[in-house]
Amino acid sequence: MVNIIPENFKKIWDDWNIRGVMLFSLFLQILLILFSPLRKGTSNKLIIMLIWSVYLLADWAANFAVGLISDSQGDAASTPEESSTYLLAVWPPFLLLHLGGPDTITAFALEDNELWLRHVLGLVFQVLAAVYVFLLALDRTKLAIPTLLVFVAGIIKYLERTRALYLASLDRFRDSMLKDPDPGPNYAKLMDDISSKVEAKLPTAVIMIEEQSGKKSNTRRSLIGERHGLCLGDLQVVHYAYHFFDIFKGLIVDLIFSFHERNESRDFFINLTPEDALRVIEVELNFIYDALYTKVQVVHCRFGYATRFISFASVVAALSIFHFKVNQSGFDKFDVGITYALFLGAIALDIIAFFMLVFSDWTFAALSDSENGFKLKIKSGIAATIRWFLILKKPKWYKCQQEKHNCEVLATPFLFRRWSGHVSGHNLIRYCLKGRPTHFHQVKSCVIKKFIPGIIGGRDIHFGRVGQFLSFIYGKVIHLLGSIIQLVIDFLGLTDFVDEIRYLSHEPLTKPLWEFIFKELKEKSGFEDKPENAKKIHSARGDWILENEDYKDCRQKLLRYVNGVTFDEGLLLWHIATELLYQTEEEATHEAGNDNYNDHRQFSKILSDYMLYLLVVQTTMISAVAGIGKIRFRDTCAEAKRLFRSKNLRANEEKEGCEEILGVNTYAEPVKVKGDRSKSVLFDASMLAQVLENLEKGQKVEKWKLLSRIWMELLSYAACNCIARTHAQQVSKGGELITFVWLLMSHFGLGEQFQINKGQGRAKLIIGK
Repeated sequence: MVNIIPENFKKIWDDWNIRGVMLFSLFLQILLILFSPLRKGTSNKLIIMLIWSVYLLADWAANFAVGLISDSQGDAASTPEESSTYLLAVWPPFLLLHLGGPDTITAFALEDNELWLRHVLGLVFQVLAAVYVFLLALDRTKLAIPTLLVFVAGIIKYLERTRALYLASLDRFRDSMLKDPDPGPNYAKLMDDISSKVEAKLPTAVIMIEEQSGKKSNTRRSLIGERHGLCLGDLQVVHYAYHFFDIFKGLIVDLIFSFHERNESRDFFINLTPEDALRVIEVELNFIYDALYTKVQVVHCRFGYATRFISFASVVAALSIFHFKVNQSGFDKFDVGITYALFLGAIALDIIAFFMLVFSDWTFAALSDSENGFKLKIKSGIAATIRWFLILKKPKWYKCQQEKHNCEVLATPFLFRRWSGHVSGHNLIRYCLKGRPTHFHQVKSCVIKKFIPGIIGGRDIHFGRVGQFLSFIYGKVIHLLGSIIQLVIDFLGLTDFVDEIRYLSHEPLTKPLWEFIFKELKEKSGFEDKPENAKKIHSARGDWILENEDYKDCRQKLLRYVNGVTFDEGLLLWHIATELLYQTEEEATHEAGNDNYNDHRQFSKILSDYMLYLLVVQTTMISAVAGIGKIRFRDTCAEAKRLFRSKNLRANEEKEGCEEILGVNTYAEPVKVKGDRSKSVLFDASMLAQVLENLEKGQKVEKWKLLSRIWMELLSYAACNCIARTHAQQVSKGGELITFVWLLMSHFGLGEQFQINKGQGRAKLIIGK
């Protein structure tokens, strides 16, 4: 029988498989500890996929290496004269260290936390495998003590990861926040007392004595007497963010909160500037990320410090014994080098983890003294270093260089981001025309220049008939290759993934947009105390804004496009209407009063594209309210494409496409013509756009201000109706604006999670008049 694999290759594999996998496993650990934190600061799919691949490969490499070593030790046991495999007995404990993983990532997704029991079983089997290898080499090796020390460190690291997964599992996460059971006043005893007094014909009455809440929290005390628009220092931001994280982390598991907690949070955020509110929420979401996806809850405690010290000391002691006490003359020199690399790699990973722990937000939060305000417990020199590091992580704003949109945009350096800082967007008209996204503001990105079309078939280069023929052939070849690539993409089911790269826009968050969001939610929070308004605010999808006195004349004309449609249908209607008006109307000149007009026009466009992005791409975020959004989107796209083909429109001709849509007569409602077979809303949106245009001309309604406020209300509705755990999932993928809106709404007391009324106190029995 012919061997397919040559003997030389087999020999190379036999000699280098274990050594290569060990070095590969160490390399993966280095990649994970350095680059896994970056995933919370980017929404780039390729970077996230790379981290996901490394995360999976790290466990595979460690498990595979343990199997290879156990096989090699079994063979070596039958040939004891071979000393080249002695060092392999000390390597399996290092694999336990690798399986324990770095501090910066324990779970890639929330679902990984639910598999903590699988990691317990994995720990048992990996320990048994390591013990098996150790026992096989026990009578031959001189490395028993170093191996045992590394073995202790490996078990500690693996237990840390398993416990971190257990604590972050949603059931355990919920249980950890439940307070002691509260049976309330002793009703049975009180009724017995009343009965005895009534039988004795004594006048009795039951009154409620309000319980004293005791001392106010540090957060509320620190804000007493402060002026409106309070500016926070960097350490204060971390302190307050941790304070509210400790209270509101229950949002993730759908816990309810008291009105006392709501009032404390609302009083605090009402006094903040929009920028400081963004800073606090940004750090708060960072705490949520660390609690769910890293080892911070296990390591950042006294027991964690003790176990981490034991683990580090064990590895250092093992290296010292190996270097100074073990005679290495009988070992293979390359294997000795790998062993040193494993020792030094383990020590280096622990040192990196230590510095990451020291400069983490959790350490900054712990530096505040709860009794004496923000009094650091360390020397001024170290405090200055910490403040310097916090300044690096502070959100950075810079002036956009484009003349039309000269405003400040969020541009925190990539290495120091706590979230991506971008607002993604999807546009139906642009998608139907296969046009590439444009940007309001300058965004740093890689641009692939299509230089070949400029050489062949370019307008400025003429080759006569030969050139025309080559240009024709080139066009046909490119078209054929494009069709083949598209068929492969469709076959592999990667259409949505490729479309995200091709057609999605990514705008940096602008300061005016965030200020607009903050102002709208802050204004709504003032109406939340009235019970009749609470339900309206939670369920409002534009109708709350239309209740404003400024829009009383147009209310009835627009309510049918808000209350008379499902949420997903309303999103598509208002998105297309916004795009039709935006493309067919030029931006106002920069004169007095026009800047505000242009701001609302831009807000409407960005939020419109963002909401369609959530509906079509991030379907899990609004799955609870989306309905049949994707079907309706596809039907609408099909109708738009048919119209554009009939008019011979090409890519990047969005303005012409919008004019063609508005040019179609809409004497009769589309549903009366087409029935309910198609879910397209293309021409319903055209009718809405015409209504809005006529309102501005007739009743002098500022349509862009109205549109921006309606889009803000649609975003708020989606945020508070999104499943809470979905928000928690997004913090590990760069974060989303809707998550910031959701958390800000909770801090303003806008939501249904505040259902525990203020405790009136305890009942007291009064005898006599």
